[in-house]
Amino acid sequence: MHPVPEPARILFLFSDTGGGHRSAAEAIIEALRLEYENKISTEMVDIFLEVAPPPLDHLPWLYPKLVRLPRAWEIGFRLSDGDRRANLLASSAWPYIRKSVHRLIAQHSCDLIVSVHPMANAPLMRALNRQHIPFITVVTDLVTTHAFWYHPEVDLCLVPTSQAYDRGITFGMQPERLRVVGLPVASRFYQPGDDPAVLRRKFGWPHDRPIVLLAGGGEGMGPIERTAREISANCPSVCLVVITGRNQELKERLEKIAWRIPTFIYGFVTEMPDFMRASDILVTKAGPGTISEALIANIPMILYSRLPGQEDGNVEYIVSEQAGVWAPQPRKIVAALKDWLSNPEKRLQAVAACKRLARPRAAKETAQIIGEYLNLKEQVYQ
Repeated sequence: MHPVPEPARILFLFSDTGGGHRSAAEAIIEALRLEYENKISTEMVDIFLEVAPPPLDHLPWLYPKLVRLPRAWEIGFRLSDGDRRANLLASSAWPYIRKSVHRLIAQHSCDLIVSVHPMANAPLMRALNRQHIPFITVVTDLVTTHAFWYHPEVDLCLVPTSQAYDRGITFGMQPERLRVVGLPVASRFYQPGDDPAVLRRKFGWPHDRPIVLLAGGGEGMGPIERTAREISANCPSVCLVVITGRNQELKERLEKIAWRIPTFIYGFVTEMPDFMRASDILVTKAGPGTISEALIANIPMILYSRLPGQEDGNVEYIVSEQAGVWAPQPRKIVAALKDWLSNPEKRLQAVAACKRLARPRAAKETAQIIGEYLNLKEQVYQ
């Protein structure tokens, strides 16, 4: 009787500095389990909370505060965004983080490493040295991808767009180490869902009005209250659905307002796929995860804010592909809404663009690539 192979051990490196890293890792793990069942075991490690020495271990806590300083963020992004500058910064930090990174490798034995955070790549590749543990990077920024994402010695770098592929070439990656797959999202975003009319009845939303979904990410960021007030005052024919995320204070303020139009206020929700399916227009910040999910849901976007440097390309991408518009102020959001409501053919063109750009198979394709590296299809398991 042949021995049964042990499950392949896959280590995911992420951090909660922005919601996209964790959600991408979880989407890939979900796809791996659907594809390979008992052939794999997975582990997620937060590179800052669980690995980095002080004060770097405070970065997940500081991140929401840092992104509220957009000018400072942009300066930091642009000053470090270059292959030579990124290498210099990584080399400068190495003496301080070296012990922590070596400890990570010693304590988390694995058969393959998947990094979904740009700051993990250079330190891990240096610590691995000549150890042959396959290393795959999954880039979770859409277009304006930082040089830290691209390490020339990784086995494979999976990117979400052709623009991210081109930046990898610019930063010295070999073409055979780059592959465009899309940004992995959870299966609930691309599995067939209920009809929008059924969902509207479920949520108690009106069926005879266009539904405008206003969301500011998990932290409820951006001018949500001012935007909601402008829409309520100037778009009498719509129904407004507002997602405040974990911003409980904002939720409580909005719930006290006497709205002029049907308005529904929610905090953090787990039904975002159904919310998108049941809505007609999404008003949101230009985060890569939300954009990817919206493309799959075929819901056109009005983008009202972006993280300078990091998300500049996201706006250019959506606008140039005609899947949405850029409206950085509440009055401009209202103008864009009125334009789409008065000219429904423009909104339908944006819906068609979303369908064309969507990559719903990204998580499954990523899981299959990982399976190929581990020869999972060729092994027999109990």
